[in-house]
Amino acid sequence: MPKKILIVEDNESNSQLLYYVLKHQGHEIIEAKDGKEGIKKAEEYMPDLIFMDLQLPLLDGFTAIKMLKNDPKTKHIKIIALTAFAMKGDKEMIIETGADDYIAKPIDTRRLIEIIDKF
Repeated sequence: MPKKILIVEDNESNSQLLYYVLKHQGHEIIEAKDGKEGIKKAEEYMPDLIFMDLQLPLLDGFTAIKMLKNDPKTKHIKIIALTAFAMKGDKEMIIETGADDYIAKPIDTRRLIEIIDKF
């Protein structure tokens, strides 16, 4: 079932990869290049799912996730963190921030599809 998905990613290569894989799966895609724009678009479009990079300009992904999860209007939106952090304990730290799951970079497109099916 197609979903409305917000991609919050400042790296053009990662953003394009996500866009094309998700669009090919039939999903509606909304994009933002920084944390502030990501919050604004989440509130405006109310996506089903957000892919949020953690290292973003203007407002980092950790803070953006906390803000979205603390807002009654957006707390129900599933958020998947995108991160280069893949060390032991990083997943727990990311989940504690409020993310529902995470994908380590470089992005594995098979894992990406599994995550969408999960949520």
